Order: sequence, then C-alpha cells, then structure tokens
Amino acid sequence: MAEHPRQLQDPAHQPRSHQVVKAATAATAGGSLLVPSGLILAGTVIALTLATPLFVIFSPVLVPAVITVSLIIMGFLASGGFGVAAVTVLSWIYRYVTGRHPPGADQLDHARMKLASKAREMKDRAEQFGQQHVTGSQGS
Repeated sequence: MAEHPRQLQDPAHQPRSHQVVKAATAATAGGSLLVPSGLILAGTVIALTLATPLFVIFSPVLVPAVITVSLIIMGFLASGGFGVAAVTVLSWIYRYVTGRHPPGADQLDHARMKLASKAREMKDRAEQFGQQHVTGSQGS
C-alpha cells in the first residue's frame, strides 16, 4: 500500500502496461483533436481562396464600408463608456452630497481641508507681504 502512491509519482517505476495505456490515450486524444483542426484549416484555405477574388473586386466598396462601420462602432462604444462614467460620477456626487459617504469621500475631505489651509496660509503671507511693502514704502 505504501508503494502505490510512490508509483504514481515516479513514472519510471510504473508498470509498462500503465505507460502504454497513457501513451495510447494521449495519442487518441491528440489525434481526435488534430483531425478537426486540419479540417478547419483546409476549409479556411478553401474559403479564403474562393473569397479573395471577391475581396479584390469589391475592395473599393468594402474598405470604406469597414472603416465607416468601425468608426460608428467606436463612436457608440465611446459614447456608452462616457455615459456610464457620467452616471457613475453623478451617482457618487449625489451620495456625497446626501451624506451617504461614498468610497473616496475621506480622501476628498482631506484634500479639501489641506487646500483650504494652504489657501489661508497664502492669504496670510500675502497680507504680511502687503503690510511690509506698505510700511517699507512709507518709511522711504
């Protein structure tokens, strides 16, 4: 019983019949997947061979049509993406204004307070500079 798990771990110590069964199973699975793969490849080559003259004949129509359709699709996707972003932002703002505390509200409040304190600090510095400038020009 102790030898059985060891046999499963080391393929060199497995019986020859197990190795043959594994090889046969692998060959069967590989072959059964290789046949449809080859058929699909052959079908693709045949379809491309038949369609190439049509592509060449209709390319003055197809190329602009593909470009136009691509631009239309990209426009709709971009429009939808921006619409989703706008709805998300408006929803976040609504939750923030109503006090529901959306994700990131703490960071926004912290940044707002930091900005307000810097603005006050700059205002005080400007007032000090203005007073120094006024007193300096009066003394001259």
